[in-house]
Amino acid sequence: MNIILKEARIVDPQSPFHNETVDIIIEHGIIKQIGKNLPAPEQFEVVQLEGLHVSQGWFDSSVSLGEPGFEDRETISNGLQVAAKSGFTTIAVQPNAYPVADNQSAIQFIRHKSAHAATSVFPIGALTKGSEGKDLAELYDMKNAGAVAFGDYNKALDNANLLKIGLQYVQDFDGLVIAYSQDSNIKGSGVAHEGIVSTRLGLKGIPALAEELQISRNLFLLEYTGGKLHIPTISTAKSVALIAAAKKAGLAVSCSVAVHHLTLTDEKLHDFDTRYKVTPPLRTEEDRQALIAGLQDGTIDMITSDHNPMDIEHKKMEFDLAKNGTIGLESAFGALMTVLPLALIIEKLTSGKKTFGIQPTAIATGEKANLSLFTTATQWTFSKAAILSKSKNTAFLNVPMTGKAYGIYNNNTLVLNQ
Repeated sequence: MNIILKEARIVDPQSPFHNETVDIIIEHGIIKQIGKNLPAPEQFEVVQLEGLHVSQGWFDSSVSLGEPGFEDRETISNGLQVAAKSGFTTIAVQPNAYPVADNQSAIQFIRHKSAHAATSVFPIGALTKGSEGKDLAELYDMKNAGAVAFGDYNKALDNANLLKIGLQYVQDFDGLVIAYSQDSNIKGSGVAHEGIVSTRLGLKGIPALAEELQISRNLFLLEYTGGKLHIPTISTAKSVALIAAAKKAGLAVSCSVAVHHLTLTDEKLHDFDTRYKVTPPLRTEEDRQALIAGLQDGTIDMITSDHNPMDIEHKKMEFDLAKNGTIGLESAFGALMTVLPLALIIEKLTSGKKTFGIQPTAIATGEKANLSLFTTATQWTFSKAAILSKSKNTAFLNVPMTGKAYGIYNNNTLVLNQ
């Protein structure tokens, strides 16, 4: 698809046109020319959007798509349209389908179903068979089939020795292990952050210690084994400090934080609204500020939407019984713009590619066009009409937003949210 982007402000420190407003000519998926006041070639589609900004394509390291098995929550086809219209050119898909993506065939299925989409898909294989935490899955076969990392989605591995063996095994092929960190025994039957809010509401608490103790254990294992470890969706101030110390000590550890942990706190729980029931739970304002500081000082490597569609039958329940999870692709950029500067947002939405072994592409002549399109000026409120996912379990309903994704250009395809 041949297009010219008119009057686009480039946000890309790796580009010679960083912070300049230019026209970009893209032919057959390749950036052919960048400059000011370029004439539109014949039969090229002209894309001119108010306040248009362009950056390297955004990457989301944790997206759940449901299919196969949970198509009532989301399908791969619709989920990729949601991602594209939300500004994400690349996503890593979690293995929490049914059956769990714990073998070569399951990884190939995801790649086949997403092969012609505008948003590029990189599957995460389960670390253990069935994500049951008992035996390692077929890691090497999945790596050969296209898996970029291995982890059991939102399931902590109680068996420390199994994680140790996994970290050692994947080093033979430079694999990345993802270790969700929450001690299940300390969590117990908790459903919300243990603190003033949970006590006031009478909800069973999940101590911050449940996350911090597990992170500490996993970092000790990493120190012993070597290799690469990614800790997703950290949520407490102490977790940030633990990972900062591990990085200072030279460990190959990376981590992410979810948009909802950067923008919301456990104060949202006062109406027992299950849209705010997530894992790890929403924490305190002190934790939220520490997470933002962790992004600013480089401790936290990337931001994820942790997009997890959930059908209404599992959300419209008593708080104790409802499943965890919120959708987050559609609201990610607008929510982040209310708490973070633009340059930091773009950095943390793109830098995760390196961790997952995905080749980034700068905005420069001759490069493949892998672009996120957005505006920073729009003020709006996230409403039901803005939900593109099949599931509607958003923690951001009626939340004021700043800035909005227009869509993407990737894989020689333009997708706009209009």
